[in-house]
Amino acid sequence: MAARRNANTTAAPAAASGSAGGRPAAESLDRLAWLLDSSIRLPGGFRIGIDGLIGLIPGLGDAAGALLGLYIVLRASAFDVPRAVLARMLLNVGIETVIGAIPVFGDLFDFAFKANQRNVALLRRYSAAPRRERRSAWALLAAVAALVIVAAIVVVAAGVALAQWLLAAV
Repeated sequence: MAARRNANTTAAPAAASGSAGGRPAAESLDRLAWLLDSSIRLPGGFRIGIDGLIGLIPGLGDAAGALLGLYIVLRASAFDVPRAVLARMLLNVGIETVIGAIPVFGDLFDFAFKANQRNVALLRRYSAAPRRERRSAWALLAAVAALVIVAAIVVVAAGVALAQWLLAAV
């Protein structure tokens, strides 16, 4: 099975390569992410995982997928990954969970996004270049925070405009 994995998922995260006990734990995260995101080969070469199949069950499937994704983030925290990288990993799980809850489109998104493999790749990149990955994670989190603030301002402005329009109509 390991020979069928794509280039991004063949190597185990190197975050714990300095410790004798860490390598098996890192490899188990890689195997779990592959099982959840890419273990089933479809005609045409596209791969899906059991996370996407579980996600087809309305409500419960998305919750189960989120818990499995959170397990990977929790295990990654044992590798002394900085909070910014963990937050980026949580963002991946959150995106997959929220968009995955949308009927049909969310299921297709869930098959393609592969948050678990993205998170293992983040762990691997952090261990290879900790300083660069930390800066990248903070930059992404700052951009997301800015987008959330802009979205909140737009929602509040739209609410105020709607309230003014309704008051003017009365």
